[in-house]
Amino acid sequence: MRPALLSLLSWCLLLGQPARADIPPEVALSLQHLKPAERERAAKALGPLEELPRYRVQLDVNPETREATGRVQVEVLAREQPIKELYLRLTPNALGGKRVVLSDARMNTAPIVLEQPEPTLYRHRLAEPMPVGMAVVLDVAVRAVVPRGEKGGGGLLAGAGGGKKGPGDHGAFSSTEDFVSLVGVVPQVPPLDDKGQPWAGPQGIGDLALYAPAHVLASITVPSGWVVHATGAAMGEVPERDGRVRYAFAAGAVRDFPILVSKGYAVSTATVNGVTVESHYAARNQDVGERVLKYATSALAEFEKRLGPLPYTHFRVVEAPLSGGAGGMEFPGLITVATSLYRGVVDPLEMVAGHVDLEQLKEVMEALGPLGAGAPMAQMGETLERTLEFTVAHEVAHQYFAGLVGSDPINAPVVDESLAQYAALLYIEWKHGKKAAESMRKEALVAPYHMYRMSGGEDARADRPTGAFDGEMEYGALVYGKAPLLHHASRKLVGDAAFFQGLRSYVDTYRFKWTCKECFTKELAKASPGNGKALERLRVRWWQEARGDDDLGLPNLDSVMDRLGAGNSGLDAEALDAQAKELLEQLLPSLLGQ
Repeated sequence: MRPALLSLLSWCLLLGQPARADIPPEVALSLQHLKPAERERAAKALGPLEELPRYRVQLDVNPETREATGRVQVEVLAREQPIKELYLRLTPNALGGKRVVLSDARMNTAPIVLEQPEPTLYRHRLAEPMPVGMAVVLDVAVRAVVPRGEKGGGGLLAGAGGGKKGPGDHGAFSSTEDFVSLVGVVPQVPPLDDKGQPWAGPQGIGDLALYAPAHVLASITVPSGWVVHATGAAMGEVPERDGRVRYAFAAGAVRDFPILVSKGYAVSTATVNGVTVESHYAARNQDVGERVLKYATSALAEFEKRLGPLPYTHFRVVEAPLSGGAGGMEFPGLITVATSLYRGVVDPLEMVAGHVDLEQLKEVMEALGPLGAGAPMAQMGETLERTLEFTVAHEVAHQYFAGLVGSDPINAPVVDESLAQYAALLYIEWKHGKKAAESMRKEALVAPYHMYRMSGGEDARADRPTGAFDGEMEYGALVYGKAPLLHHASRKLVGDAAFFQGLRSYVDTYRFKWTCKECFTKELAKASPGNGKALERLRVRWWQEARGDDDLGLPNLDSVMDRLGAGNSGLDAEALDAQAKELLEQLLPSLLGQ
């Protein structure tokens, strides 16, 4: 580990970024990732920044063999109480216990044996508790074998059906001929509950994990022609004697550290309020990649204006072959957007090929007669462009929820997902006006709930752990569709001034900290004191009760057609003759991913 660290420090000096004398050089290096003004705010929330956990990562990635090997060193200070045991979470092992293996473990240089109580969890019980003020340093060898992924991710419709869930990570740990996603390859210390037990790991639906803010120094080597994308400030790239290239990153106060490797990618950049925004994409998708950059910078500008500054100096958007119907994934300082969206906005048929009977689709188009030009497929290109912008805004919003305002993504997914979804809707309103936002509310939130109900799904409580949902379609309908509309109802109750005051106060209060299920409602109550009880009743109604049909209306074909892109054409279900309506209803299960 030390040679890699020394190299990082050498690059820092060469780049004219000397380490500060009042804090350890490694921490000073990581803090290059934080805006100067944000370092003080982070220290106020987290305490002395040199006391945060530190990760030192050295990995060699071989895309041809789909392997990653190296070492990771974790340093944790006993801050408030002695450390009796140390846990490490490896999320890729949720789908196969041997995808990432730790070996040759050492604690403060002494060899130790790690227990593995769960496939994703390693543990070491200290012989003697580490006293307060002292640090535990765990050093392990890492070997990962990355499974093959479906090139392009298989489209947004893949895995969107209403069937029972199966373990999935949406391609977060997978490899194609030009992309390797190594999300979770770095073992990280999970948060602990009140009983000292680690928060739950991935459940097969939803996000994978979230951690306490920590510093990361990473050195990642790849073959020539490949490029590394990771969270943090890029500290340089150095050619090795064997022709490979070593990339270095330094990240400060981040809750996760994704590593992605690509070949044949291009990049476009822009700057927003001191943040360098990068859009990385397959070279053939340049036009869409540049639009993604525009959407990302636009969303970031709006959120910084109303939610406060992003703390990081660099923010990356990376095209990735996500699977299982995912449109994007979020990490601190980095998001991914699905390749299927990049391609779908150019050729919508790529979104349905393999999921829809194209001959049956032609019958629907013919049955629509003169209205055929306004049929769902003809409008899907425009719908997908709106979806692309909304998806980017949603993932950018995750920089705040739960990147800054931390929450448990496994046991309480409604907390961050509902706010990220509603913040994306607010972005549409701020950027394109209230009419566009209302249309998107119906299209992106209400319609998925109706699609789920029309497919036979039952309304249920949205506030549940990810493992309590039967499948991605139920999870999407309730967590991404119904749950965010709590915030819409709360806003109507308290008015815009109080709502936005409460939203900003919520971000400021819990910045870099952990929030709770009721915390945002309480901030709104402070901004609108007379409505505290009514706001809590709304939270219970939208998150804990099954009142979706009462609040969103009974499911109908018009709503679903809006989602599929027909709404803007002037075509509605009443305009269809009996044959076209019957054919469209037969086709819907395929369009819904069943």
